[in-house]
Amino acid sequence: MARRTFFSFHYGPDVWRAWNVRNSWVVTDAEAPQGFFDNSVFEAKKRESDASLKRFLRDGLYNTSVTCVLNGAQTATRRWVRYEIARSVIRGNGLLTVDVHGVKNSRGITTVRGTDPLSQVGVYRAGSAIHLAEVVDGRWVKYADYTLAIPARDLWFTPPVSSTVVPISKRCMRYDFVAQRGRENIGGWIEMAAGLAGR
Repeated sequence: MARRTFFSFHYGPDVWRAWNVRNSWVVTDAEAPQGFFDNSVFEAKKRESDASLKRFLRDGLYNTSVTCVLNGAQTATRRWVRYEIARSVIRGNGLLTVDVHGVKNSRGITTVRGTDPLSQVGVYRAGSAIHLAEVVDGRWVKYADYTLAIPARDLWFTPPVSSTVVPISKRCMRYDFVAQRGRENIGGWIEMAAGLAGR
């Protein structure tokens, strides 16, 4: 079954790579049946305020079951990629990281493998509540763009049992689009993420 998939990525340096990855399923007949759909928002215009951009991104995630983070050299540091990851956790989407550093950009240039963005967002327990955290200046802090508690029952993975932050990457898979033949396999990777999340 094809999944409605949200693609999260760093627009500036990686938009060409993202286009190649998200459209890869139509390259050959063998890949087409496994395909995927997406509600990617990278064509969006800049919004007037943080609140309107957050609303726009939440709307982009609507009716999706998987969020695929296309990871370039600097993706892990991007505020809005982190927001898309956080909102994906809240809505129960399956998550996966696909490294795209080996995909050539419009000038035929590759880049270096970046830190996994899912390792920069995590969850922890404070009393009976679950909260989001992020890495800032090398240390975990409470996530600033969503400060409400998350009901433990809303998580598809085992909730944390202490104040020690559990990175989202501990519960999700990471792939290399070039080294692991993403053109042939990304549909299966997305299905795996959906399955892990019970979606």
